[in-house]
Amino acid sequence: MVLPEPPLKGACLCGSVQVTVTASPLLTLACHCRDCQKLCASAYSLTTMVPSDAFFCTGELIKGGLGSSGRTHYFCRSCLNFVFSQIDGAGQRINLRTSVLNEAASLEPFVELMTDEKMPWASVPAVHSFTRYPESFEELQALMDAYAER
Repeated sequence: MVLPEPPLKGACLCGSVQVTVTASPLLTLACHCRDCQKLCASAYSLTTMVPSDAFFCTGELIKGGLGSSGRTHYFCRSCLNFVFSQIDGAGQRINLRTSVLNEAASLEPFVELMTDEKMPWASVPAVHSFTRYPESFEELQALMDAYAER
């Protein structure tokens, strides 16, 4: 699949929050954890990890999903669409909900996480699969490098 060239653009459901990404994604993921299932009202969440310095967002956001330890989730104040997350200790990256991007169909998940919490009928075309999260920053970096090379 051919990846779209930056800038990538998108919006929440009502259009009040607009996002722009001016660099290529670092990684695409599907997370099967129970938190993501509940936050996205789905079997998994889809994330496009992008450099924070290449992420621009306009519109009014509120914090939500406050039960997720170590993560801050941002939602459109108007339509409550889940837009992105920031992970504690990973300030150089934004976890953008893939579905808000206009190019979402071109960003299939390269990695799936938390498969030990996966719904037994859910499947994604991920190249790499983890029962939990990658164990180290080096392992995450190796995944980002492999994603950049495909």
